[in-house]
Amino acid sequence: MPDEAPVIQTRHPAKYDLFISKFDFHMSAPLTQFSLAFEFIRISYLFFPLLGGALLQGLCIRYGWLQMLNHPIDFDLRFRDQRVFGEHKTFRGLIGGATGSSLFAVFQSEVLHHHSPFASLEYFDYDTIYSLLFGFCLGLAASLSELPNSFAKRQLGIAPGKSAKGFWLAVFYFLDQVDVILGVWLYLSIFMELTVMRVTVSIAFVFVIHQLTTVAGHMLGLRKVLR
Repeated sequence: MPDEAPVIQTRHPAKYDLFISKFDFHMSAPLTQFSLAFEFIRISYLFFPLLGGALLQGLCIRYGWLQMLNHPIDFDLRFRDQRVFGEHKTFRGLIGGATGSSLFAVFQSEVLHHHSPFASLEYFDYDTIYSLLFGFCLGLAASLSELPNSFAKRQLGIAPGKSAKGFWLAVFYFLDQVDVILGVWLYLSIFMELTVMRVTVSIAFVFVIHQLTTVAGHMLGLRKVLR
């Protein structure tokens, strides 16, 4: 039997080590960027029902739908001589947002879920949830999550629809864009793992989408305030 060929082990000279490490970094960078972009798309799909909630809320304002529910949820109660939430937080907003989200969730589950490109974006199997209830609770969680922000502004004397001044201007501008995040993730944590990346990406997504929907809604008469 012929002798086996010896295995020759080689090692790059030290002067090439830096080049190799840089090459490895540049090769892995596109993969990292792709992963982040894909995560952004998945978060967008996960939050898709909330767009239905925002749309139905806007239509209710524009056309006066669900007028019987257009009453403040704080029943004009006051804390330290200030309204608790204010006139803009109504039962119509809660129910409209939850109902719109439920309709979009049903569309996801009954239509998009059966097409593999969309199903591949799901963090959990949409066949395992009752989509009507899931979407309703998701929209309700988003609306309820806005209430602490409204309460804080009322206590600082900031009227509904008005902007803060000075230091609080930047703080509340940011909070107004992303205050739905807390409630939404508390609810979603029932169905999926909560990670730092997912929360971070969702904040970026909600911040960007809020700017676009606010401007579009104001131009179409679906929002009273451009904020």
